[in-house]
Amino acid sequence: MTHKRASAAAAAWALPLLLALSLLRPSSDEETLTPSRNYVVRFTDYRRAAEHRAYLEEELRAPLGAWQWIERRNPAAAFPTDFGVLEIRDVGRRAVIGEIERLARVKDVHVDATYSRSLFAEGSRNGDGVALGAKKRPGKLLTSMSFEEGEEEGKERGLGYSPISNSSISWRRKLMLQRSQVTSLFGAERLWAKGFTGSQVKMAIFDTGIRADHPHFRNIKERTNWTNEDTLNDNLGHGTFVAGVIAGEAAECLGFAPDTEIYAFRVFTDAQVSYTSWFLDAFNYAIATNIDVLNLSIGGPDYLDLPFVEKVWEITANNIIMVSAIGNDGPLYGTLNNPADQSDVIGVGGIDYNNHIASFSSRGMTTWEIPHGYGRIKPDVVAYGRDIMGSKISTGCKSLSGTSVASPVVAGAVCLLVSVIPKDKRKALLNPASMKQALVEGATKLSGPNMYEQGAGRLDLWESYEILKNYQPRASIFPSILDYTDCPYSWPFCRQPLYAGAMPVIFNATILNGMGVIGYVKDPPAWHPFDEVGNLLSIHFTYSDVIWPWTGHLALHMQIKDEGSQFSGVIEGNVTLTLSSPAPAGERNLNPRISTCVFYLKLKVIPTPPRSRRVLWDQYHNIKYPPGYIPRDSLDVRNDILDWHGDHLHTNFHIMFNMLTDAGYYIETLGSPFTCFEASRYGTLLMVDLEEEYFAEEIGKLRDDVVNKGLGLAIFAEWYNVDSMVKMRFFDDNTRSWWTPITGGANIPALNDLLAPLGIAFGDKILNGDFSINGEHSHYASGTDIVRFPGGGYVHSFKFQDNSESAAVQNRAQNTGTTKLSAILGLAEAGRGRVAVYGDSNCLDSSHMVTNCYWLLRKILDFTNRNIRDPVLFSESAKIKYPIYEEESRSPLRRTDVNFSQYSKVTGRDLVCHHDSRFEVWGTKGYGIQLMGRSRKLPGYPSMELVSDSNITTESSGSRLDVLTMQKSGRNSIGATAHRFGNSTDFLTFVNRDEVDVRMLMASQWIIPLFLAVTCLLLFLSWGVRQKRRKRRRGSVSSRLTNLVSQ
Repeated sequence: MTHKRASAAAAAWALPLLLALSLLRPSSDEETLTPSRNYVVRFTDYRRAAEHRAYLEEELRAPLGAWQWIERRNPAAAFPTDFGVLEIRDVGRRAVIGEIERLARVKDVHVDATYSRSLFAEGSRNGDGVALGAKKRPGKLLTSMSFEEGEEEGKERGLGYSPISNSSISWRRKLMLQRSQVTSLFGAERLWAKGFTGSQVKMAIFDTGIRADHPHFRNIKERTNWTNEDTLNDNLGHGTFVAGVIAGEAAECLGFAPDTEIYAFRVFTDAQVSYTSWFLDAFNYAIATNIDVLNLSIGGPDYLDLPFVEKVWEITANNIIMVSAIGNDGPLYGTLNNPADQSDVIGVGGIDYNNHIASFSSRGMTTWEIPHGYGRIKPDVVAYGRDIMGSKISTGCKSLSGTSVASPVVAGAVCLLVSVIPKDKRKALLNPASMKQALVEGATKLSGPNMYEQGAGRLDLWESYEILKNYQPRASIFPSILDYTDCPYSWPFCRQPLYAGAMPVIFNATILNGMGVIGYVKDPPAWHPFDEVGNLLSIHFTYSDVIWPWTGHLALHMQIKDEGSQFSGVIEGNVTLTLSSPAPAGERNLNPRISTCVFYLKLKVIPTPPRSRRVLWDQYHNIKYPPGYIPRDSLDVRNDILDWHGDHLHTNFHIMFNMLTDAGYYIETLGSPFTCFEASRYGTLLMVDLEEEYFAEEIGKLRDDVVNKGLGLAIFAEWYNVDSMVKMRFFDDNTRSWWTPITGGANIPALNDLLAPLGIAFGDKILNGDFSINGEHSHYASGTDIVRFPGGGYVHSFKFQDNSESAAVQNRAQNTGTTKLSAILGLAEAGRGRVAVYGDSNCLDSSHMVTNCYWLLRKILDFTNRNIRDPVLFSESAKIKYPIYEEESRSPLRRTDVNFSQYSKVTGRDLVCHHDSRFEVWGTKGYGIQLMGRSRKLPGYPSMELVSDSNITTESSGSRLDVLTMQKSGRNSIGATAHRFGNSTDFLTFVNRDEVDVRMLMASQWIIPLFLAVTCLLLFLSWGVRQKRRKRRRGSVSSRLTNLVSQ
């Protein structure tokens, strides 16, 4: 009891003391500009808000005024809730949040983030139709629409909509013919004729509201306001238009389901701002009032917004069918928006009247699974989303474009399909999975787009109706087939056949479980080839053991066995997977529901290509947003500040991938450390725009792979300048917090550690300008320079403007600003291998490309793969006799004010080969590496010590040069190792140019402990012998003394 009282007393004064101490800290920008913030406190259970408040007031020991409970006066207040909103002062904020999170009934604490779209005045767009100053930032955005000329509500009110996207365009094209009703294009009349009009279907529209007396709607059941504005009306037109597409009855702009019951949730203000807490309350209310279908025409890049994402799971788990716009960030790949990218949500893309994917429609794949896996197919279906007619704010119709339009098209069709099932059977048969099954299985596949552009294809209302009218609960896999002979739909798989010795090809499918909200894998996935040839295929599976809510994943990891190295042909077969779900409550048959899914495979296989044609793409060392602020690669791009497209061969590098396959190269993806691939199989390791750190073992292995095994190395780097990163820090209105870049466009300090054994290093310049090589014009966009390169290599330098913050300060001090000569391209031999480095990757990245440099990439791969030397790149004028070595101050240093381990797969982690590596090294350290996994250490944060050398040197062409000097104060030498191109010792202490002998490596682990043990044993035995001799001597002396006495 005394101990408990002491603990309570300590808790009572500990937090106030921390808060008092925090007052003594100098005030920062965060505290000056944001004296308090609102936070969402999530609890472990549902209770009345008053109970949650009383619990915090009783258990939380904090001074008066450190936090305040915010009352939420909205319709959800009548129901239990699982969260509360607290205003917490920034002074001592961390201490208060820490105390809250330690409470037993508290799940977690998150910023009450804002979701917004900026308005722009008419004429404020730039030439690309992008709102000036608009930026792609964290949080959710109302998916932008584009107005048809002369009909937009914005012209009536002097307002408009900001796209907040990379390439949203204001489409002002007039159709040549009179517009057809979108309902007619999908054949809604056929269902209307059968008496299906959306009757008794509760449709929730989360948007900007609707006016109660609007003449286009016959069945507005309820309007609720979740904002801080005192109105239920729509003053923008977005929500009214969406409702009109779903349920309008005006002759000029008919909706799909005019008898649907409309529940208008006003979650955005007139300024188009919303908060996480508003959505969470509105979602809870939708659950409490038994909504059937919910349309959400918003989206954003942050799929780690946990309160929002997990509440969406809860929505669908409560049998609410959610339809959401996939985003208007097309035509770029890897631009899917959340929540439409979630497997339990029906994600909708847009097409035009020619059945072409609308340029604004976001493309897949999902990027949640990168780097260790492969993304899922999204969107699920596509629908007409350009020049669609819908309702204006008060009366009349207008035309809009965007996935905000395509989403309600599908939502309206879903309402119509729900009404097909008798009301007493709906909850037993209809759910998010069964509806998605009907939509994707009934969709019409378009002839041009691939699966990551169109999903299952264009919505087919009648075919989906045919599936639903006789539906029985079952499980299925989407897509149900992967056919390498079906191009372009099966891109990128149809672009490159399988072959023996390659990294596993991963295909990630979605499990749809229409039997119940939860399911279990009864019989694991199994491969059933159609003939003996199919036994050449080896498949490993990773999958969801528990399917919840309604969906899961099934990933196929496919390799051709070594005995198939000369096989050429087609392999066909099925993969089967059996699921079980508990019987629904109230059902007479208590036995679990059982269903077997079938997935059809048709694969093209070719003989293993020669090493000179094989390229390995490094995906593992890429970091993207989220979870951290990874800045854009091109600093000239102002409307997209985040690097969030995945940086994958099949997302924003998909054009480069197509170019290389057309050129006869075979490209494989490495999603694990460098120790997890066998270098002798590949001509080149291609490293582009990488932000990650490197394990010490990776640095040693790569050096050995290049110098001794002849691996080619091609690196396309990016800018890195600490002063510029500090300058890029901004206060984000969505999360209401300060965001600072955790690295530059690439992690140059880490790359320099990796390249140090080869005598190569990049600098800290941010270079911009145009140049040409042999008539090939290129644009250098925020690239870096080369500050170290070995003698005998070939270096190309051009005059550029340095736009880094460091250079700007220097230019202001010296009153200069002229362009200077900077080295940007280097090519050299390194032992048996060849290396090429280039300081910019924007010319390969389709996200913000000005001009491509595919010509340069081809010439580089010709050199690194096959030692074919372009006469211009390898001209005598480009050859350097002596090594390039600029002063140490030009070597960029890591940021010590950022805890990089929060975002890294390397820092503080163990080295391990993941499920995207060859099957034989899954879960190991890799080829020839038997050392214990080592945690990567960065300055200022605790981890295991790797090396103690602080000054590392190397020799090239007989000249000794310092390749890396690490400051001992506050820094550790990270992965840097002693190497010489002459006769010296390499990273693993073996003689240069020798293969690493595994037996020697294993022996090196036990030889020292064995030596110590033997030494200790010998010392012990020696001590024992001496003790015996002493006893004998004592015995001899005592006997002699006895004899003397007796005499």
